[in-house]
Amino acid sequence: MSKRGRGLFIVSFLAPAVLIYAGVVVYPLIQSFALSTYQWSGLSNQRKYVGAQNFVKLAHDDIFWEAVRNNLSLLVVGGAIILAIAVAVAHGIQGSGRLSKTLRSVVLFPQMISLVAVAILWLFVLNPEFGLVTSFLNAVHLEGWVHTWLGEPRTALGSVGVAFAWYAVGFYIMLFAAGLKAIPADIYEASELDGAVGLRRFWKVTWPMLWSVKRIAVVHIAITVVNVFALVYLMTQGGPDHSTEVMLTYLYSNAFLYSKFGYGTAIAVANFVIVMLIAAAILLAFRRDPTERRTA
Repeated sequence: MSKRGRGLFIVSFLAPAVLIYAGVVVYPLIQSFALSTYQWSGLSNQRKYVGAQNFVKLAHDDIFWEAVRNNLSLLVVGGAIILAIAVAVAHGIQGSGRLSKTLRSVVLFPQMISLVAVAILWLFVLNPEFGLVTSFLNAVHLEGWVHTWLGEPRTALGSVGVAFAWYAVGFYIMLFAAGLKAIPADIYEASELDGAVGLRRFWKVTWPMLWSVKRIAVVHIAITVVNVFALVYLMTQGGPDHSTEVMLTYLYSNAFLYSKFGYGTAIAVANFVIVMLIAAAILLAFRRDPTERRTA
């Protein structure tokens, strides 16, 4: 087959996927960037072009920056806790015994139910009058620790973070469990001969060998946390006093509650840029595999 024929053959197979991607992803993205330069209620055909005015307003919007801080707090604190728990539990469920199989089913249970059910479940768990947390604290005579968990600014974001971690951690447990299984046994045998056991073996052998899994996990959790919406909105709607506001709940409020579609779209564009910057920073940080051989 000639080069031209081979090129046409490849294009013929790629063209449908490229056209679908362009229509479903690229065109709406371009349309969003265009819409963010208008003042529009979303309910009429009349739109007023305002240029970069929406973004100037966004740059001085304290609530938006509070939402960004909340997203980053969930990412840094919640993400670190999720990954730490995932790695620890992934070690615990290694093996082919009945207990390991049971644990795999248990950790994946939250992933099998909808976010609506998760939100309702945690609303009951965190209920300040009869919730599981309050009942436990009362039972151990720690009544002073009882709070209106989702009704106080100082505890609301952490409470939502706990619910999110409970829902999300199962996926990362199985991801790291698969990564641990992929590490060749002879590497562990060689490390034991060199005296690397316990925590030393984990830091010197296991952790570096999980490099590709770590990169996938960190990028995935960053995108997931920055784009979190349903759980936060169902549990707190961004309150109290915007203490749990995240970018997408603020976008929803402006676009669908206050009929500011142009401004809401500007928030969506800002969210997209922030996600891309975070993902790029993570990929840059993980650009070099520490297990690869380096040449001078």
